[in-house]
Amino acid sequence: MGKQVDFEKIEKSAKTRETAAKAVTYTLLTVWAVVVLFPFYWMLLTSVKSYSAYNSEYIPKFFTLSPTFQNYVDAFTAVPLADYFVNTLIFTVITTAIMLFVTILAAFAFARLEFRGKDLAFTIFLSLMMIPSELVVITNFVTITNLDMRNTFMGLILPSVTSVFYIYLLKENFAQIPDELYYAAKVDGTSDFKYLWKVMIPICRPTIITITILKVIECWNSYVWPRLITDDQAYFLVSNGIQEIRENGFGRENIPAMMAAVVVISLPLIILFLVFRKKIMEGVARGGTKG
Repeated sequence: MGKQVDFEKIEKSAKTRETAAKAVTYTLLTVWAVVVLFPFYWMLLTSVKSYSAYNSEYIPKFFTLSPTFQNYVDAFTAVPLADYFVNTLIFTVITTAIMLFVTILAAFAFARLEFRGKDLAFTIFLSLMMIPSELVVITNFVTITNLDMRNTFMGLILPSVTSVFYIYLLKENFAQIPDELYYAAKVDGTSDFKYLWKVMIPICRPTIITITILKVIECWNSYVWPRLITDDQAYFLVSNGIQEIRENGFGRENIPAMMAAVVVISLPLIILFLVFRKKIMEGVARGGTKG
């Protein structure tokens, strides 16, 4: 009887510790979520405040009783924001499509094909990740300028059509597919390209979707390279358009109107991430799993 009572006490104590641990974990996660999401809330709140209301707040208010959407109207009228969206869409779609083509073929070659010096070539390829991005930007700028591709979509797109990290991530996924599938396909007379299209790509679809989404986000947020290579407003992207909005649109002091433009620009990426967040997590998890 005494042993039974002791066992019940131990079990009750374990449950209490588990409950306390969960309470602490959820409390910390809640605090962290508030810290992360507060800038988005503040951006959205500021975007619906009028210029006069915002400037009259000597102490910032965390709510507004008279929201206005005039700032969003101004975002598409003071500067050609719609044109920036079209430019960004063209840049993002073409760059992502070419990048996927290059990445899939390169990852397949390193993961499945056998050729002399493959390991050495892959090692040298990975070492490119150690080169500072500033050096790459300078080299690309000189190359594109010498080719007379400034203020062109080709000049915007070419330096972004490959990624060492994405090739490495997909190569690791391809390498997890059993060799027996490849040998069986070759016995049946299947070509390498057909095997890639019919077997490897469907199996590794989560990782490919992840790479696609990450590349879309990268292109949409691209700022430094488009800022360097374009000074013609006809080729501005949405990220560079923010600077144009600040300098020639609303003025440096009209923060609510600028925030409205930022909300409009950020909304597609937020929706994209919310829709595909599970695919992103699944693809990253597969990329780090062996066997």
